Amino acid sequence: MAKRKDTTDYRQLFLNDVPLIDTRAPVEFANGAFPAATNLPLMSDQEREQVGTCYKQSGQAAALALGEQLVAGQVKEQRIEQWLAHAEQNPAGYLYCFRGGLRSQICQQWLEEAGLNYPRVQGGYKAMRRFLIEYLESCCQQNNFIILAGYTGAAKTRFLHQLPFAIDLEGLAHHRGSAFGRRPAGQPTQINFENTLAIALLKANEKSPGKPVVLEDESRLIGRCALPLSLREAMQRASLVVLDSELDERVHHSWENYIVQKSEEWQQLLGKEAGFKAFAEDIRNALYRIRKRLGGERYQQLIKMMEAAIQAHEQGNASAHKPWIHTLLSDYYDPMYRWQLRQRQDQIVFRGDSKAVESWLKQQSGQPKAR
Repeated sequence: MAKRKDTTDYRQLFLNDVPLIDTRAPVEFANGAFPAATNLPLMSDQEREQVGTCYKQSGQAAALALGEQLVAGQVKEQRIEQWLAHAEQNPAGYLYCFRGGLRSQICQQWLEEAGLNYPRVQGGYKAMRRFLIEYLESCCQQNNFIILAGYTGAAKTRFLHQLPFAIDLEGLAHHRGSAFGRRPAGQPTQINFENTLAIALLKANEKSPGKPVVLEDESRLIGRCALPLSLREAMQRASLVVLDSELDERVHHSWENYIVQKSEEWQQLLGKEAGFKAFAEDIRNALYRIRKRLGGERYQQLIKMMEAAIQAHEQGNASAHKPWIHTLLSDYYDPMYRWQLRQRQDQIVFRGDSKAVESWLKQQSGQPKAR
């Protein structure tokens, strides 16, 4: 078999979800990595810290000697076995370290000594990350976006999933949006959010070159994940398509999304009793976070309705939440979003129900109309 070469073709790595061995320490991986990467480090966090300290105090040669001492014998054998097992399952993969330097070279050398040629990503994590940042910036400069707007509960995210030329920002941020959007499993790091976002844009533009990408209208933050400034500015300049939906439909969708699904997720994570308590505390905290914008009187009205709904829900009546959701949408979210849309009225290029909006968007992407 011909020896595979090291690569700098970052575009193809990301487009094809090529499996990657990330040889950096776990703490580096946890801070930011790529979706197709698996962390199989050359050194543990503690070993890396010791080697780093030695490097600062005594130079590279001493640091290398210490590294060889720390990662030797059975420790070295176990790590090589892990790399070999991963490589066997992913023969088309690559390995990398932070800059494509010593750590990935050492891993590659040890694998060669074990009888396996496994290529490296030249430039490592730093170069791949730079490629994604620059690609995201170039997309924002081209500003080839259409923003899907609509009142809270209009099922915009679900609608996006029906469009092959759309990107679900809330899905990438693992958050449902709004103060109530927290999910039990938590969110990715900011770096991981940006990486997956850039990769999603890369794939969308590769699939439909020159065609607009549809994004949901979002504020600066999706939970604790911040939209990159360049993307936020591009979205504020882009054309708006407004998805209309009746209030009762929006109440029902919000109830399904923020009550039924959320409570099920908490209970799957923590068990029935503890999960329900965590869910109840979650929605209480969400309402509390917007209390100043609600005003004291309206907050007290809503928390009273919510507490009654939580008690009824615990007894099996989850529908008891719908009255406070109806009040929150009609008295708080709708007026706020109505004002926001008025500020961008001149950017609205189409407005309609789900069928009309889907048909219009497919025309923009060059797809045939549904019959």
